[in-house]
Parts: sequence; structure tokens; C-alpha cells
Amino acid sequence: MEYKDYYKILGVDKKASQEEIKKAYRKLAIKYHPDKNPDDKKAEEKFKEANEANDVLSDPEKRKQYDELGENWKYYQQQGNHSGGGFDRSQWANAGQQYSGNFNADDIFSNGGGDFSDFFSQFFGGGAAGGQQGRARTFRGQDYQASLEISLQDAYHGATKQISLNNQSLNLKIKPGIADGQVLRLKGKGAQGPNGGELGDLLLTINIPPDPRNERRGDDLYFDQPVDMLTATLGGKAPVRTMDKTISMNIPAGTDSGKTFRLKGMGMPVYGKENTHGDAYIRVMLEVPKNLTEEQRQLFSQLANLKNEKSHA
Repeated sequence: MEYKDYYKILGVDKKASQEEIKKAYRKLAIKYHPDKNPDDKKAEEKFKEANEANDVLSDPEKRKQYDELGENWKYYQQQGNHSGGGFDRSQWANAGQQYSGNFNADDIFSNGGGDFSDFFSQFFGGGAAGGQQGRARTFRGQDYQASLEISLQDAYHGATKQISLNNQSLNLKIKPGIADGQVLRLKGKGAQGPNGGELGDLLLTINIPPDPRNERRGDDLYFDQPVDMLTATLGGKAPVRTMDKTISMNIPAGTDSGKTFRLKGMGMPVYGKENTHGDAYIRVMLEVPKNLTEEQRQLFSQLANLKNEKSHA
């Protein structure tokens, strides 16, 4: 009977953390999942091996017992196979009293061999040596991945979007303040797990294309605000359209083009925090008057003459 090196199967070190084991397993499960490799026996076998390895190594107690087994494998193999037949669990139990570990084969898996290897089935229960044949092992289904494009206005106000999945329409509620590239997890909307296992999830990536007027930086918004020359020169009020309303903003006299003003709390909503917003930053862009009347031209000429007289004084 061939020894199964679960660490090698997952491609991790024997000192690998639980997070490293989980990450390695997910990578292999996605790569070799039956849904992505139909009628591929080799991929199916790789998928089963990865599940078997993960099921042992992801449980600290089972992993500890498996590690003890690895260190004493040759000894146990001799004890279990000297008669030439399958593994004799009664002999294993007697032999187990002769070493310092406290190994109990039944503790590894309670449901028998099912879909696992001969090593697992015969060694951990439910194999050819007369152990109880267990039921088929179930596994969690594969996660689906998709994307949804929404506008910056939708991200600001929040929205309900209808998406289609497996010929079903789902209403997805999007909270205000969601970010470009943010991933939403819709639990139980993925693939059905093998042997009737748990459904996977749908991982939905939100895409927000650039807005023609507002630039988003985190929870803050930046945009240009046209202001006429007279208001910028003499000072006054200018109507400013924010994301959800129009306000009257005070423009100080002598405001230069490119001057930036901060509007506190008028930026994007902070995702998951009610009544909390970033700030808006307004950059003044002076508007040069066009299509002047003759009277207006004369007035500008008078201003230019006064300026020249003052500079030569």
C-alpha cells in the first residue's frame, strides 16, 4: 500500500500554517475541479487527492495524528501487512500500545473511506480489511466569479441591481460608498458541491468607470468648478453642483484660477457607516467671457487702459 504524502500533494512544507494549507488547497481545488475539467480522469484524481489531503491537514488534531503516523509509517506498515493481506486494524491497535503516541485510527475520519485512496480507506477505516464501508464524502462547491458595472452616482446613493445567474434573476442591494474593485460575496450562489455537498459562493467584483465630472480618491471627491471673471475678481456667490445637490458657494475677491476649496462632508459616503462622508474639493476654473457686446468691449478696454496707466505711474 502506497503512503500518501499529503504535504507533497498540496505542495506545502510540513511546517506550513493553516492559512498556507487553505490557500494551497483552494488553488488546486479550482484548478482540478470537475466542473472545469469534464471527463478528465487525471484532473478528477488530483481533485480527490487535494480534498483528502486538505481534510486531514486542515484539522489540527488530525494533522497531529497524521504527522505521528508519518514518523512511524514503516513500523506500522510491517505490523499491518506482515500477513500479506489488507491492513488489520486489530493489529494496529495492539501495535499502537508500543509507542509513545496515542493514535486512534477512528479519530481521523468517522465516515470511512468513501471516495478516498486505498491508503486512506484501509488505514483510516472502511477499507478492504473488513472495516465499515462509509458513505461518499461531500465537498464544498466551486465559487463563481463575475463582475458588475455601476456608475459613480449609483456608488454614491446606493442602488438595487438585477443580475442573472443560472437563468434566475437576483436583486442585489448595493450599499452607498462601495468602491471600484470591491468584491461582494453572495453566499450559496456558486456551484453545487460534489456528492451533494455545500454550495459555493458567487464573488462579484464591482467596476466603476471614471465619472466625467468627479474624480474619486478614496472617500473624497475632486472636481472643477467654472467661475466667471467678475465673480472671481470682485467676489460673490457661485452655484456649485455637488453629487446630490446644488449649493451657493462664497467666492472671495481676487480668487485665482486653480484655487482649491474644501467642502467638508460633501464627498462619498463611507461604506458601511451611516451619515459619514468624505470631503469634496473644488478647483476654481476661470471662465473667459466670449461673444462680448460692443459696450462690454469698451468697458474691458477702459479697464485695460486704467491698468496700463497705473503701471506707468
